[in-house]
Amino acid sequence: MTDTAKAWPAMSIAQAHALLTQPGSPFEMETLTIRGVPTRVWKNAPPTLRAVAEIGRGYGDKVFLVHEDERVTFEAFHRAVATLARRLAAMGVVKGDRVAVIMRNIPEWPVAFYAAASLGAIVTPLNAWWTGPELKYGLVDSGSKIALVDAERFERIAELLDECPDLETVFVTRAGELPASERVRPLEEVLGSPTTWAALEDVSIPDVDIVPEDDATIFYTSGTTGNPKGALGTQRNINSNIMASGCAAARSFLRRGEAPPAPDPTAPQRAILISVPFFHATGCFAILNPTLFSGGKIVMMRRWDPVRAFELIERERVTAAGGVPTIAWQLIEHPLRKNYDLSSLESVSYGGAPSAPELVRLIKETFPKSAPGNGWGMTETSATATTHSAEDYEHRPDSCGPAVPVTDLKIMSVEGDRELPVGQVGELWCKGPQVVKGYWHKPEATAATFVDGWVKTGDLARLDEEGFCYIIDRAKDMLIRGGENIYCIEVENVLYDHPSVMDAALVGIPHKTLGEEPGAVVTLRPGTHATEQELRDFVAQRLAAFKVPVKIIFWPETLPRNANGKIVKSELRKLFVEAPASA
Repeated sequence: MTDTAKAWPAMSIAQAHALLTQPGSPFEMETLTIRGVPTRVWKNAPPTLRAVAEIGRGYGDKVFLVHEDERVTFEAFHRAVATLARRLAAMGVVKGDRVAVIMRNIPEWPVAFYAAASLGAIVTPLNAWWTGPELKYGLVDSGSKIALVDAERFERIAELLDECPDLETVFVTRAGELPASERVRPLEEVLGSPTTWAALEDVSIPDVDIVPEDDATIFYTSGTTGNPKGALGTQRNINSNIMASGCAAARSFLRRGEAPPAPDPTAPQRAILISVPFFHATGCFAILNPTLFSGGKIVMMRRWDPVRAFELIERERVTAAGGVPTIAWQLIEHPLRKNYDLSSLESVSYGGAPSAPELVRLIKETFPKSAPGNGWGMTETSATATTHSAEDYEHRPDSCGPAVPVTDLKIMSVEGDRELPVGQVGELWCKGPQVVKGYWHKPEATAATFVDGWVKTGDLARLDEEGFCYIIDRAKDMLIRGGENIYCIEVENVLYDHPSVMDAALVGIPHKTLGEEPGAVVTLRPGTHATEQELRDFVAQRLAAFKVPVKIIFWPETLPRNANGKIVKSELRKLFVEAPASA
């Protein structure tokens, strides 16, 4: 162990944040009044998404986007953004209009996003996994004027266009023959293909007056009941992620007693293998936007496949990968991993699901240059609210880290009438410049969720003395067995500790007298074996008897997840209808 490691941490979180955000520093903070609430903000954050697009152009001929054999440079990307923005403006798109983007991860997605955002339009990315009726709901609820879609999504909505009264034009990309309609146009007639964007005319983005508090996006939440709600984000909300990610990296250096390295324009380009969709806040706000700002490279996959991931990491010299813990496990445990050169990896990070402490250790063993990382956020916090990496994560593997400097966290009683002291479990509330304005056209839901700049997250959590946050469970997913509270994540973490368990989820099984009992669904690691009774005994040795799953079902693949990586427990509960607990 080095002397530096022995001395860790060299300073407290508060000291590191104070040093990083002092006047004159890149991460300097200031306090502004936003919607009547004094709020700490990043003084040097780019003011708008258009500004980010212009900054990105400065990286010139470096490659920005990689999709299969398509490679798009920063200059080519900017030309495509400017070209599309000018076409949208010519069609009458003005500040405040909604422009929907409905595609899987392809280069056209970020072009559509920045073209619309640079006009001051409210970009409305819809979930590419939704069915036709769900997509129609998003288009109608948002009142989208223009939609930019790929061929697969167009097939789902083609017969529903007449039920979207505000929708004037649909641009379709990567499609074959389209219906003869003035309303439906191929996007290629504006842009051509990504391989030809570099040859587009060098035109400027139309000049529109946009300020940081202007509306920028509507991202729909992945609600478990009822229709999803559109979280209305501002330009400042989104760009706050840029500073949060850079500050988190610098904090790790200070915590280990080292000076953060100065930017080196001659250093090898950083590259991220993206395994989450752009239509989710994480993919757009925490990956796409900061990567464009910093000159990194985004490598896309059509769908997750570990062997294809190995090929791309080797070919593109990928420095960052991850997504959800299961992906990290597969990167580590796949039998073909050793056939590839993965030495470029510097970060394996994830969120959206709990992970076993052992995973942190294995990441360091398998990828010695790589620092593990995770964090916490939600659609309503425009992605990043806490960050956790390097030694901090190794020492507190069950935490999602402390809040970023501009952000405040507090733990409130479930009734919301009092703040709880350090160490007690209650509902997590979050305040900061990344908290969205509210829900689109839903004043009652907005009033119930947003209070004086704070968002009531619905997560049960606790904070320790240094401000590290520990997510305990979703408040509405907490099980109550005969009056006893069972925090799902507590049982799930024990299951993750079993050497054969790769993925785990605890759900409630209805019970006539107890209300509900705990049931678990698990995925085993490849090449391992475990019985239901073995896992139940394993939990029983570590937790109270009432927390032991009464039934465990084995799932043959990764557990079903929504767009932000969270396990869809509503689907898993259905498994126990046919395999109920004994009365």
